[in-house]
Amino acid sequence: MNLVVEDTSTIMTETSTAQVDISELVHRAKEGDDEAFGMLVEQYQDKIYGYVSRMLHDPEEAEDVAQEVFIRAYQNLAGFREAASFPTWLYRIATNLAIDAARSRKSRWGETVSLDEPAETDAGEISRQLPGDRRGTVSQVESSHLQQIVAEAIAQLSAKLRTVIMLYDIEGLSYEEIAQVLGCPVGTVKSRLFNARSQLRDKLEKKIDVEHWLAEMP
Repeated sequence: MNLVVEDTSTIMTETSTAQVDISELVHRAKEGDDEAFGMLVEQYQDKIYGYVSRMLHDPEEAEDVAQEVFIRAYQNLAGFREAASFPTWLYRIATNLAIDAARSRKSRWGETVSLDEPAETDAGEISRQLPGDRRGTVSQVESSHLQQIVAEAIAQLSAKLRTVIMLYDIEGLSYEEIAQVLGCPVGTVKSRLFNARSQLRDKLEKKIDVEHWLAEMP
């Protein structure tokens, strides 16, 4: 995916985005430097797209939503407080847009998307593996088959629980950062994460038990 805000074809010159201070880029972007904003897009577009795609399980819709994240960020940059975390702000925009998109899709079709139907999932288009997970239940999964089971189980969680477990276990945000993304107390984040892991564990135990039973059948 290649997100572009106006013309960023020449933004990556001799200086790597990774070597540029993010706060400096944000400051320059707020001053009207579109090249600086383009470098911010370059820095975060893959992470935001990956996050949104795991929320929506639809490559094309995820790309549209990820594009909209940076459009919204660009439009509202003047109101961004430089003391705050820019990536956390992006995740907040992405979370709200992804949840809105999921609700809109559910309203249109009258039901949630089934990950068992190839046309409605990322199968064959986006890997169902869960890259970047560092802690907790998700980080214990090793085989690709179990990773698929985990992805399907996470998709069945409510939006509130799915969001918090993805932000913490997959995206690697801290409790405090997630609280900023969701606009809620840290205690609420911890409570939702506990509930999400509990529900995920129940779903996985049932699913794995069924898989084991089917595998044992003659």
